[in-house]
Amino acid sequence: MNTEFMEALSDLEHDKGIKKDVLLEAIETALISAYKRHFGTDQNARVEIDGDTGEIKVFAIKNVVDEVEDEDTEISVEDAHAIHEKYEAGDVLETEVTPRDFGRIAAQTAKQVVVQRIREAERGIIYDQYSEKENEVLTAIVHRIERGNVYVELGRAEGIIPVSETVYSEQYNINDRLKVYVLEVKKTNKGPQIIVSRTHPALIKRLFEIEVPEIRQNVVQIKSIAREAGGRTKIAVWSDEKDVDPVGACVGHKGTRIEKVVEELGGEKIDVVPWSSDPIEFIANALRPAKVVMVQINEDEKAAKVIVPDYQLSLAIGKEGQNARLAAKLTGWKIDIKSQSQTEQEVFGEAFANADTSFDSLADTFGVVDRLNEESAVEEAEEELILDELAKNEGEEDEGVSDQEETK
Repeated sequence: MNTEFMEALSDLEHDKGIKKDVLLEAIETALISAYKRHFGTDQNARVEIDGDTGEIKVFAIKNVVDEVEDEDTEISVEDAHAIHEKYEAGDVLETEVTPRDFGRIAAQTAKQVVVQRIREAERGIIYDQYSEKENEVLTAIVHRIERGNVYVELGRAEGIIPVSETVYSEQYNINDRLKVYVLEVKKTNKGPQIIVSRTHPALIKRLFEIEVPEIRQNVVQIKSIAREAGGRTKIAVWSDEKDVDPVGACVGHKGTRIEKVVEELGGEKIDVVPWSSDPIEFIANALRPAKVVMVQINEDEKAAKVIVPDYQLSLAIGKEGQNARLAAKLTGWKIDIKSQSQTEQEVFGEAFANADTSFDSLADTFGVVDRLNEESAVEEAEEELILDELAKNEGEEDEGVSDQEETK
């Protein structure tokens, strides 16, 4: 090696961030192995590289002993005195044993070490760069597809979308550009492995953060997300500022903001509903677009019974139960949905048969806490009772008239 090689190491330190001393130490270690391998020796050795000139020297290391048992690692006191009289038994003696043609071997070995260290350093830099991007959204380009796994380019690194993180309804083609959510970055022998996802619910959150400034500024908060990737997603949003409509902010003028998110997800439907600390109100909101008449909750079991108009039952449940299932995930409550006619038949039927029964007593019997439609429900019940009472009175008057006519 020469001064040019030393200068090249200095440039690597500046460009790649690999310290020159670390490289020299690695080269020295590699040269020891190369020396033993090429010259067939088991003796202990040390390699020294001049940091300025690049000159290489190899030193054999031997223990000074009274009686030699292993010539590769030991030297007698008599032979040691021939080199210098200062050596005594128990000392360590180093003698230069640099082979004449060691320069060529050294140069080749040094090159291999440097290339390997550069690769390791680059892998380390890439790992550090992408490990900071965990839980973030990146733009990826589909590179290849193998056994259902989709390999994507992420700038300087390659990512993988495992089969479990692909959307069943999406078709992936080479050179497709798509947004992915970074799940995990692992260190491997071949470099960092970046696991990304197209199904994770947090992908929805990050996409809305990109499109909705109010979310980035924390004016609007996404409280919860329920997603069935490729089918439908529900998100609950909230704002503590009275002048801000959280749902409107996410939807955007004429739906421009939410349309961009839907487009990025290949047409996946998204319901944005207002979040509420009141579980009754939140459950009713979560079942949108269906309208809810009444909600009964059991806080101990965290279960809710929901009553909807007959014509809204299929909408509330959704295709294959999807709407109800997502609402349950969104709220964290078990939800049982029934129509008004079902409820009347099961609970109110016998109660309404008794004309003296009031709506309050029915509500107590049913155990319903209806803060959503309480006033309208009471008015409807009272109106029905009044009509029943009027009909009853009219019947009595008709009977009285008939009795008088028969008496005459």
